Amino acid sequence: MLKKAKALFYKQDECETFYKMGKILGQGSFATVKLATNKKDGTKWAIKVIQKKNLGPEDDAALKSEVEVLQSVKHENIVFLNEIFDTKQNLYMVMEVCAGGELFDRITEKDHYSENEARFALRQIAMALEYCHERNIVHRDLKPENLLYGDDTEEATLKLADFGLAKLLDNETMLHAQCGTPGYVAPEIVNNDLYGVKVDMWSLGVIAYILFCGFPPFYDDNNQALFRSIKKGQYEYPSPFWDEVSDTAKDLIDKLLVLNPEKRYSAKEVLAHPFMTNTAASTRNLSHFKKCMVSYNARRKFRAGIMSLQAISAMKGFTSGKKEGAGGGGAKLMAALAGGAMKEKDTATVAPVLNSAGGEGGGETVVVEGEGEGEVPPTEGGEQ
Repeated sequence: MLKKAKALFYKQDECETFYKMGKILGQGSFATVKLATNKKDGTKWAIKVIQKKNLGPEDDAALKSEVEVLQSVKHENIVFLNEIFDTKQNLYMVMEVCAGGELFDRITEKDHYSENEARFALRQIAMALEYCHERNIVHRDLKPENLLYGDDTEEATLKLADFGLAKLLDNETMLHAQCGTPGYVAPEIVNNDLYGVKVDMWSLGVIAYILFCGFPPFYDDNNQALFRSIKKGQYEYPSPFWDEVSDTAKDLIDKLLVLNPEKRYSAKEVLAHPFMTNTAASTRNLSHFKKCMVSYNARRKFRAGIMSLQAISAMKGFTSGKKEGAGGGGAKLMAALAGGAMKEKDTATVAPVLNSAGGEGGGETVVVEGEGEGEVPPTEGGEQ
């Protein structure tokens, strides 16, 4: 059984009694996130204000599931839920402020970037996943938008955020709902198979791949073709982008991007891998990384909203038995674009935890009903 890190009691008082609300950090269909100050001790918090009148029964159930997960965890590498206020009109979630921005945004600012820095980021993500998985929590939406730095210092802690798709499992439970983010979603979800916590490890493998070269292992402008590529699980280490990356780093990726989840590395195995335990990992600058990463990151953000509208219909069409095509790979992967999250049907659409810049990581999640190919306009310009 899951042991909760602490008990969070729903306070019936108005949140404004204890917190002074400040500027709006971002807004979604059902929620507004505001920067707030604790009146007693002056500490800063990000408060998610969910308007109950906009929530349907399914939305309410999904929100309670998110709160249940967040109140059961307490870890340095997971965004902290401090307290909850439940009033007639609103539900207030008082969260820690992650003022350091998104992982991918931070690394694009670096003039010198090495394997050692990638290792440091991967270690923190793996530690958060190990903590969750040991408690039978599957995140289901691991992506760069949900990896935030606590502050803007060089030594800032990386934190896993947005548990809107997370689920608490018991030892006998497997999941079946199709949800996640195009480009990061695991093949067992694409195949509409039963799945568990190992879906997060596939997503970690995709992030690890990007952290070494600046572009993703699976791509296509069309979601259906992207899902076919993921299902095949075929990827490359194209030259010259991977020439400076060590074989040990590539081996770690190979242990994560495995089609069979039973053979895929766990978070504990990732932390014990030679690349992760090598404290003397290369500090040599990965010369091709920044140019690729800046291009990919900019286009990823630009296209997030478009792809979030296409994701569910594309996946439905894929799993209905449409023909398969060839998988992608090579330098052409630079054309890849990550999209917004695909919520499972009837899941609540609420604003995620926001970064200090006020932008929602990946944009608002949209549920799309019906069938269809979900054709996405081709990438405009861009280098290989």
